[in-house]
Amino acid sequence: MNNIATILETKMALREALKTYDGDVKNQKVKAKIEQLSQLNPIEKPTHSSLLESHWLLISAPSFPQGQKLSNGKYAYTLGKLAFNMFQPTNLKLVIDSVKQPVVLLGEKSKRSHDIVVEFSIIDELFPPLKGIVRNLAVCYPVDNKNLQAEFTGGIFAPQKGENLSTWKDIFVQAKASKKGLKEQLMSVFFKLMFGLTPPQGMNTETGEISFTMKRSPKGRLEILFLDEELRITKGKKENILIFERMV
Repeated sequence: MNNIATILETKMALREALKTYDGDVKNQKVKAKIEQLSQLNPIEKPTHSSLLESHWLLISAPSFPQGQKLSNGKYAYTLGKLAFNMFQPTNLKLVIDSVKQPVVLLGEKSKRSHDIVVEFSIIDELFPPLKGIVRNLAVCYPVDNKNLQAEFTGGIFAPQKGENLSTWKDIFVQAKASKKGLKEQLMSVFFKLMFGLTPPQGMNTETGEISFTMKRSPKGRLEILFLDEELRITKGKKENILIFERMV
């Protein structure tokens, strides 16, 4: 069997394993297929390849901290865990509907966008079941032929298209004005000092958007394990593995 046929067969087996085990990259059968594909990576210098530039959809489980797997295979988080505790109320319970990543080449040589776009639904009993987006803004650039450096620069919190803007504003304008607990205050001071963070200054009442910026970006390194016309597999900090499927 040639390499092309082996890659196709292994990708099919990986997709099937992800479907069976709800995207769990720690499952031994999933790990085995990831390892096989990493040995078959067809791109010699993936960090310099134009194949990186696309709209990607996460098909493995999300890697945000302290998630809860639900009976339907989806994952629930609090709002705070999705974006550095920058948006209120941080304890708002959400379920992730999708995680997408548009990667485009920027003006500077080899520098690309690296935003993480999380589409979610509110499942908190204390709030209406609205749908929203958390967009963690980032850029990336090659460190060498196989590793990327990612730098986060801020974030945007907004309703999804078609949601009731009036209800959204009622919830999140009020939440912005609520008093932070001691732990949140201390974390806010830490982020300001460490990352030069400018916290949210209010809501754009026309769009419902709330945003923050970071002047000294937190950084993370990503190793590209596999890249082709269909899939991208990366390994980051703490051995976190993410598997993305090309959308366009």
